[in-house]
Amino acid sequence: MATMTITYDGRNRAARAVAEMLRSLDFLHITEPKRKPMSSVDRSLAEFERGETTVCDTFEDYLKSIEA
Repeated sequence: MATMTITYDGRNRAARAVAEMLRSLDFLHITEPKRKPMSSVDRSLAEFERGETTVCDTFEDYLKSIEA
């Protein structure tokens, strides 16, 4: 048995159509890659990139922000 890896842009309509056509063929066995759960550092970096952070001037301001 041979193994082939295909990478495509999931936003591209033609690429999705080709992928669906390949999935419909009975003689091909398609497996999706397993995604690793995000670590706490990766989640924190993603929140930072999305701007979901709180900026405080002092520790007291921080304590007030988490109480609210």
